[in-house]
Amino acid sequence: MEIIENQPSDVTVGLDIGSTKICVVAARSDDEGDLEILGVGKIETEGVRKGVIANMASAVKAMKAAIEQCENKCGFRIQTVYVGIAGSHIQGLNMEGVVAVRSGAVDEQDVERVIDSARAFRSPDKDLIHILSQEYIVDEHADIKSPVGMAGKRLQAKVHIVLASATAITNIIQSCNMVGLNVANIVLESLASSLAVLFPEERQEGAILIDIGGSTSDILIIQRDSVVFTSVLPLGGNNLTRDIAFGLRISNHEAQKIKHEFGLASTKGVQEGEIFHLPTLGRPDRIIEKRVLATIIEERLKEIFELIGEEIEKSPKKEFYGARVILTGGTSLLPGIQDLAEEVLEMPVRIGKPYNTKGVKDFVDSPIFSTAVGLNHYGFENKNMADATSIHPDGSKLNVRKSVADFLKKFF
Repeated sequence: MEIIENQPSDVTVGLDIGSTKICVVAARSDDEGDLEILGVGKIETEGVRKGVIANMASAVKAMKAAIEQCENKCGFRIQTVYVGIAGSHIQGLNMEGVVAVRSGAVDEQDVERVIDSARAFRSPDKDLIHILSQEYIVDEHADIKSPVGMAGKRLQAKVHIVLASATAITNIIQSCNMVGLNVANIVLESLASSLAVLFPEERQEGAILIDIGGSTSDILIIQRDSVVFTSVLPLGGNNLTRDIAFGLRISNHEAQKIKHEFGLASTKGVQEGEIFHLPTLGRPDRIIEKRVLATIIEERLKEIFELIGEEIEKSPKKEFYGARVILTGGTSLLPGIQDLAEEVLEMPVRIGKPYNTKGVKDFVDSPIFSTAVGLNHYGFENKNMADATSIHPDGSKLNVRKSVADFLKKFF
C-alpha cells in the first residue's frame, strides 16, 4: 500500500503505552459516533514499568515499530496522537468550588470561575490532566449538569480532578517526540477505556471499570454519568507471570508463554489429572499439572481483587453503585477470571471490549485494545479544544491549557 505523508484531518490516533505492549489504533468517526478502524499496531515492549517509562530507548523502539505497523495498514504517516497514562503516581480527588453569580443568571464566565475555585489543589511534583465535572448546584437546586442560563445568586461545582507525575508526563511526550509524533493530549487510561467499553446505561446507573494490564490495575467508578472515583494499583498480569516463574522454577519468558497458553484464573476450571508438557533444552519435557498452575494464578488474582475491593470502599458514593463490574485489559482474557472476580467482589461482572466499531474492527475486538480505541473516542470529542501538549526544544514542558467546556460533559 502506498503511504501518503500527511495524517488526514478527520482521523485520530490512540497510543497506549503499556507495560507489556504498545498498541496504536487509527480511526475515523461517523455521524452516529461509531469508529471506523483504519489501522492497528501492536508490539511487545519491556521499556515500561508500572505504567511509567523506565527505559526510553526500548520504549521508543517499540513505539516506532507499532506506529509503522499501523501506518502500513492505514496508508498514511501518523503525526499526532492521543496518549494514555497510568501508574501508581496517578492521584484522583473530589473537589468543590463556590462563587457568587455576578449578573443574576449563570453565564460561561461564572462556570469558569467556579471550576477554577474547585481546582485549587496544587502539588509540587504533579500536573493536572483532567477536571471532570460531576454536578453543579445553583442556590438550593442540585444535580445540574449544565447551569448556564439558570437564575441564581450562588453557583457551586463538584468536580473530580486527576493529577499525574510531571516527570512521567514529560517522559511520555519526549519519547513520542523522538518518534516524530506530536501529542494532542495525555489521557488517563481508565477514562479512555471507559469510553470504549461502557454502555450508556452503565454510565448512568453506575459501573465500576477495572482495567487490569501488565503491571497496574486501574479503577474508575462512574455514577449518574459522572466520574466519582479513580485509583491505580501497582499490580497486574506481570505479577502472575513472576509467581508462575518462581513456583515452577522457570524463566519469566517461559512463564508468560505458559500463562497465555494454559493459564486459568481458578482451579474450578481444571479437570482432575490434566497436564501439559514444558519443553526443556537438552532434557526431557517436564510434565506439569494444570491444577498447580491454576493454583498459583488464582492465589495472586484473589489478592489483586481483594485489594481492588478495598480501594472501591474508599469511594464516597459506594452506596449508589450499580450492581456491575466491567473487567477489561489484557489480563481479563484469562479463562475463569469473570467468575473469580464475582466471587471476591460479590458483584456481577462482565468482560468489556470495544464496541461501536466498524471497518477492520476484528483487529480491536479484544480487551487488549480498550484503551487505544477509547483514546480515539476521546480525541474525536476533544479535537476542537486548545489543550495540546508539546515540548520546547530545550526539553521543558509547555503548560497545558484546560478548557472548562471539557468534552466529558457530553459523556459524564
